[in-house]
Amino acid sequence: MKFGIDRLLEDSVLRRPLVGKRLALLAHPASVTQDLTHTLDALASMPDMTLSAAFGPQHGLRGDKQDNMVESPDFIDPQLGIPVFSLYGDVRRPTAAMMDTFDILLIDLQDLGCRIYTFITTLRYVLEAAATHHKSIWILDRPNPAGRPIEGLTLQQGWESFVGAGPMPMRHGLTIAEMARWFIKTLALDVDCKVITMQGWQPESALGFGWPLGERSWINPSPNAPNLSMTRCYAGTVMLEGTTLSEGRGTTRPLELFGAPDIDAKTLIKSMYKIAPQWLHGCRLRECWFEPTFHKYAGQLCSGVQIHTDDPSYNHETFRPWRLQTLAFKALRLQSPNYPLWRDFPYEYELDRLAIDIINGSSLLREWVDNDQAFPEDLEKITRNDEIAWQEERLKFLLY
Repeated sequence: MKFGIDRLLEDSVLRRPLVGKRLALLAHPASVTQDLTHTLDALASMPDMTLSAAFGPQHGLRGDKQDNMVESPDFIDPQLGIPVFSLYGDVRRPTAAMMDTFDILLIDLQDLGCRIYTFITTLRYVLEAAATHHKSIWILDRPNPAGRPIEGLTLQQGWESFVGAGPMPMRHGLTIAEMARWFIKTLALDVDCKVITMQGWQPESALGFGWPLGERSWINPSPNAPNLSMTRCYAGTVMLEGTTLSEGRGTTRPLELFGAPDIDAKTLIKSMYKIAPQWLHGCRLRECWFEPTFHKYAGQLCSGVQIHTDDPSYNHETFRPWRLQTLAFKALRLQSPNYPLWRDFPYEYELDRLAIDIINGSSLLREWVDNDQAFPEDLEKITRNDEIAWQEERLKFLLY
């Protein structure tokens, strides 16, 4: 198969409208061609392309900033001599001066298919700026490695944030270009946006179910996205960022496992299967022990649970990581009603709301976990309504 960037590079007819224009690129470390050349370098090597600027989202254009709220500076690219503007530094939205450095902005971002992943928020902000400043956008499309499944509560009005770009469920099932089409329609943006689609993407095909295993190397789009298994789990395990439980940062399997020094993972797994076994299909859960080298519980031995999605037990259609992680919170709350589960700290520049609520786009999940009279079917009902509505809404934006 071919990604958008590869089609653009090999087809001079596709590139023709770019000739003679000042071009900017929004990209990150995973923005590479099939031969693993960074997109910025690949475009710079084309004699008919004129690069005038570049932009980096959270974690940077080429380098990796390890954690949330660790900002990247602006700089001059030492090889190309063009300005590289950070959209996760002094600003989140491109300024008028930044927008004045180009005619057309190419966007080549590897997304993970999860609402909280900040690249789609940056996408929204850039589209809005392009509409305001009458700039053209070209989206070089890439796979959604989490595939087409939908899961989670829809972000509610008033809960928008840098990890919540709009009213979609946690796992949205769109590619970055399809998401751009949704933003343009729902925000009524008057913007010239062209999509260079992929060729041969098959999101229903095993074993990758969205990621072309065996055809393309996996490169971390962010420091703690090391493999396809993390991508599959992420729509659930990202919620751990709003809790006192470790999400495995500081280990080699971040966001595939969770735990803490003061929990009993073996008992927790048994409780999860007792409370809602229907939420645990399509994967294996294993009790494990881990010691983070940094972040939460650095240097402490944690009792943990690892979610395995890379053996024959994996079922792409029935695996529900958001429900699985929610169930883990519920089981822990029922075991230890006073466990200090929710983390109260500044999260993505939100200072007055709990991180778990910002992540979920409302307080509904936290309230369900904390209510000992709330049962799985109660959450299932409202969640399914949201998922069904999104399933219908997204149809008109699908490209594949």
